[in-house]
Formats: sequence, C-alpha cells, structure tokens
Amino acid sequence: MILKGKVWLFGDNVDTDVVLPGKYLVLTDPNELAEHALEGLVADFSSKIAIGDIIVAGKNFGCGSSREHAPLALKYAGVGAVVARSFSRIFYRNAINIGLPAVVSPRARDVLKEGEIVAVDLENGRIERKNGEAVEAERYPQFLLDILKDGGLLQNLKKRVEKEKIK
Repeated sequence: MILKGKVWLFGDNVDTDVVLPGKYLVLTDPNELAEHALEGLVADFSSKIAIGDIIVAGKNFGCGSSREHAPLALKYAGVGAVVARSFSRIFYRNAINIGLPAVVSPRARDVLKEGEIVAVDLENGRIERKNGEAVEAERYPQFLLDILKDGGLLQNLKKRVEKEKIK
C-alpha cells in the first residue's frame, strides 16, 4: 500500500485539541469536523490541503484526549497519512481503526521538507522522495494493512464476517 502526497510539517506534541478544538465535538458530520482540522495551526487548513497530502510531525502526535474526532477530522479533510516520530497510543489506534494510516518514522520530520511530494510505502516501511532518497519508517503488519485497505476496523470486521458466512 503506497500513499502519495505533499508534505505538511508540524512539530512535537500536537495534541488532539489542536487537531480538532473541543468546541467542535458537538458536530456529528465528519465533513463538518474536517472543516476545522488543525485550524489553530494553519488558517483554513481544510481548504488548503489536497486529498492524499501527508502530515509529518515530531514526537507525541495526537497526545491529549482519547476522542476519535481528531483522526476523523484529518481523514475527512483529505489527509492521506500522518507520519510522526511517535504517537500517543490511543491516537495511533484510533487512526488505524478509522482507516487513517499513522506511520512511525524517527527521521522523517528532520529530513523531509514542507511541500515536497513523497510516497509512503506502508508494506516496506519507506518514505520515498522524488530525488530517489528514502527515509525509514516502521512496516505495518499484514493485519493492520488489511484494516487500512478495507477503510477501517468496522469495514474490515464486516468483510471478515461476510467471508465466514459464505463458507
């Protein structure tokens, strides 16, 4: 599974309140949540991002509350993946559960440049730059790749249940 997009750089400790401010938790439509993604860091982020763009951040991305709204807002804003030095464990799993790749890469934030186009290879654990250089990332195990390919945990479970019914 390879994802291509433009890099958006962020720093350390980007918490869920910055990803999606708490005042928007009353919204239930994921498209409305997306309109407010990262608005405190980048004015009009949701109108500037292209579908598939890649967020690249430092350590502890998604710290703060455990709400699923934050990764959901990013996914519906069009973010193709979030690459970070490290993640809050609950954000990491929430992201995967909704079908948003969260990629651990110790060096990506230090090497990649704002605006450059990269290809994130989840199966081989590589982030490839246009100049041919690659940055290492953690490889996804097959069961997580399956969840992401199916669009999230619920879709994956439905697929598996349907498969069992056919047997």
